Parts: sequence; structure tokens; C-alpha cells
Amino acid sequence: MVDLQFPWLTAIITLPAIAALLIPIIPDKEGKTVRWYALSIGLANFALTIYTFWHHYNLNNTQFQLTETYTWIPQLGLNWAVGVDGLSMPLIVLSSLVTTLALLASFGVQRKPKLYYFLILILYSAQIGVFAAKDLLLFFIMWELELVPVYLLISIWGGEKRLYAATKFILYTAAASIFILVAALLMAFSGDTITFDIAELGMKHYPLAIEMFAYVGFLIAFGVKLPIFPLHTWLPDAHSQASAPVSMILAGVLLKMGGYGLIRMNIEMLPSAHIKFAPVLVILGVVNIVYGALTAFGQVNLKRRLACSSISHMGFVLIGIASFTELGLNGAVLQMVSHGLIAAALFFLSGATYDRTHTLMMDTMGGIGKQMPKIFALFTAASMASLALPGMSGFVSELTVFLGVTNSDVYSSNFKVVVVFLASVGLILTPIYLLSMLREVFFGENKSGLEIPSFSADAKPREVFIALCLLIPIVGIGLYPKLATTTYDLKTVQVAAKMRNALPIIAQKADKLPASLIVNPPALVAPCLKIR
Repeated sequence: MVDLQFPWLTAIITLPAIAALLIPIIPDKEGKTVRWYALSIGLANFALTIYTFWHHYNLNNTQFQLTETYTWIPQLGLNWAVGVDGLSMPLIVLSSLVTTLALLASFGVQRKPKLYYFLILILYSAQIGVFAAKDLLLFFIMWELELVPVYLLISIWGGEKRLYAATKFILYTAAASIFILVAALLMAFSGDTITFDIAELGMKHYPLAIEMFAYVGFLIAFGVKLPIFPLHTWLPDAHSQASAPVSMILAGVLLKMGGYGLIRMNIEMLPSAHIKFAPVLVILGVVNIVYGALTAFGQVNLKRRLACSSISHMGFVLIGIASFTELGLNGAVLQMVSHGLIAAALFFLSGATYDRTHTLMMDTMGGIGKQMPKIFALFTAASMASLALPGMSGFVSELTVFLGVTNSDVYSSNFKVVVVFLASVGLILTPIYLLSMLREVFFGENKSGLEIPSFSADAKPREVFIALCLLIPIVGIGLYPKLATTTYDLKTVQVAAKMRNALPIIAQKADKLPASLIVNPPALVAPCLKIR
């Protein structure tokens, strides 16, 4: 069944991959032709994405739209089933924007340019496929597919320790992905019908034991990608060794797959288990915020500090997801969109700084703000957004998460006070480590040995354009949040209602479960809840 005569989503997903297959036959040794070819494909796909959602997507419909279902491998029950709703649509737009800008940021790549742009375009298709997949097996395939290009992009075009970082990345993420497949099979074969359709799986009624096992499986898989402490250690290594364009995609898009999966799978399909684990997610979110901020202080590598900052900011996504309020869930999605833009800008500008200083060690920089005033101004603006300066998207998203958890009537007052207090500590630490980063890099005495005349060392028009393409929506969302929230407001209301509707059901299911499997809740989180 296909809702539209033209397969819009299939075109958006497959265009970059099909274009990538043509790269080997392009007669180009130096890479000049292939980089313009790849950029034109990225721009075309971004334009197609905007056109499709502008003309064929209904913001007032919370169900999957633009759906397409084709039988692919019937022996395995695998269908090419895609669709978008208020949760996936803004993330697909974010993916298209960040990846297209990463292609433009890659113009300096000289080593094996054909292979490089081939991998970027395959990654482009895979990440959109993750957000658009309506079949859980297809979701798993797309999830696995995006791992391979990232591994190769880090291991071939990364820094001195690129092989270690790439191997650590693939071991963590590939091992965790197995849990997606196990949970998918468990849910698909539960009950009288066998299906991998995400919408149908969300309507199934599972025994609590199955929900709990599936929830834990998904949590591990998505927790590695988000990342959640203590599954985070691959991230600083990957960022510190990856090139700037790859870091843009890694921080701007790939981390958001973890948050998307938690909402799509753990909340929408397993609401009863989510009630049991929600306090744990809140605690892990607070740990992420404080731990990530404290760890950032100890980093002298510029990109490692920004990577630890990402760990901290993803803690707000966890708290919002577990808040049981539409406001908190709204803030979690907005934080994913906001951080995707901010992190992409920061990692791009860190790469522009490295291109000129040839170092990422902040203690060997200093005083380069006078020689690179444009980069200094853009870096400062992105840092202000990251530390949640009012008027920028980071402030709106984090404030919304705070309001969501404080307005939750599921948690006890004491628990909410502790959560807000500790998260506020993270908010206080964030401007300290970001401002100290700016001071070490751009102020003081020049330690980098940069002797290029001031303006020839500064940002080129292409670099200014890339940074502004990210900063303008950051400021726009900060001043008028509805630019982003309109796309998913109704969806978060629906998901929050599903969570709350499951609250009275949990006791009935628990009565039928072996005592050894009941989390009712554990002693660690029992004082956190008003419900028992």
C-alpha cells in the first residue's frame, strides 16, 4: 500500500546511495569534480526533503504519513516500509541539513576523495533510513549500515590514534546493536501475530516480562549511541580523532538516533516497562549532566572537551523522556534538534581552528583571536548557544525540560528537588568550562606559532556560510521556538498521553509476573515515585 503515487520518502532515502554508486566512474583524479558532484547531490536531497515535507506533510496528523510499504524479502518477513510523523520529520530535516553542510565542509579532503564522498553519501542515506523506517527489521539494517561508513571515515581520515578510536567505536556500537535485533524478534513473535511493523508492534499487548527484557535491550543499544554513562567512553576518542566534517555528522545526527530510539521504541511500544525504568533514566540523566560537565574540565584537547559537553547535554534528553509530561518530552525533542545544530557548529569551527593552528591542544594555543576574528566571533556565538544563553535554542530546550520534570505529578517532591538541583549544578559548570575554553584558545599569549597575517588566516566565505547556516536556525529557534516545536507538538502530546494511560495498568501486569522479575520499583528509586 502506498499513500502517494510518487514514492517521496524512498527517493529521499535512496538518492544519495544511488548517486554514491556512480562516483567510481567519474573521471576525476584530484577530487575537484567529485566534491562538487557530492555537494550537488546533498543539496538536491535537502531541497527534495524540504519540498516533500512542505507540500505533502500534514502537521495536524500524528500518525505515520508518506507511508510506503513494499515486500522486499518475504522469506524473512522483511518489508521496505517507511513513513514519517512528528517525531521523525524534524530529525530527517536536521540530518539533511547537517550532512549537506558536512559535504561542503569537506572540500579540503585530498586523500582518496572518491572513497570519502562515497562513504558520506552512503551515510546520508542510512541515517535518513533510520528515522524513516517503519519496519523494525529495516530500522535495524539501516542502523547497522550507518556504522560502516563512520568506522571507515574515522580509521582512514582520522588523527594519529584513528585506528584505536575507530575500533572502539565499532566494537561498542556494533555489539550494542545486537540487542536491537534480539528485542525486535522477541516483540515480533510475541502474541498471536508475527509482525515487524512499528505501528502494529506499538498496539500489541505484551506480558510485563517481555516488555522488561525488550526495554533493557533497547536501552543498552540506544544508550551506547546517545550516549548514556557508563556506555559513553567511545565518544571522546571518536571525536578527538575524526575529521571535523565527520564530527559534525557524529554529534549533529548520530547521537540523536539514540534519543529517537528511546522515544520510538521504549516509550511508544513499551510504556508499561518505561514506567518501571523512568526513575532510572532520570538518575542517569543527572549523572550524564554532572559527569559530562566535570569531565570536560579535565580535557585539554579541544574536541574532547566538546565531546564531553555533548555527553552532558544529552542528559537533558533522558530527563525529558522520563518526565511523564508532554512539556518534558517536548523539551527532549527540542534538545535533540538544538544540540544537533550547536554541536555541528562547534565541531566545524574546531576543525577550522585546527586547519590554521595544526593542533587541538588548548594549552599550546592562545591569543589567536586577534588573527582569526571571524572564527573567534562564530566560535563564541556557538559556545553561547551551548551554555544556554537566553535567546538561543539551547536555553529554550533545557528550560522546557526543567519545567517538564518539575510539573510532573508522578515523582515525589523530594526527588524533583534533588534532580533539579543537581542538573542546575551542571548548568553552572557548563559556562565555566566553555568560557575557559574560549579564554585558553583565543585570548592571552599566542603559543601556537601562528604567524600568518591576520585576515588571511581567518575564516573564508565558505566557512562563514557553513557556520551561519547552523547559527541562524539556533537563534531563530531561541527567539521563536515554534519554528521547531510546531512540527512535533501534537506527537509529544500523544506519546505523553500513552505513558500516563499506562500508569494504572502496571499493577495488573505485575500480579502475573514472577516475583524475581518484578521491578516494583527497586529500592534505589522507590522514594522517587508517588505511585507504587
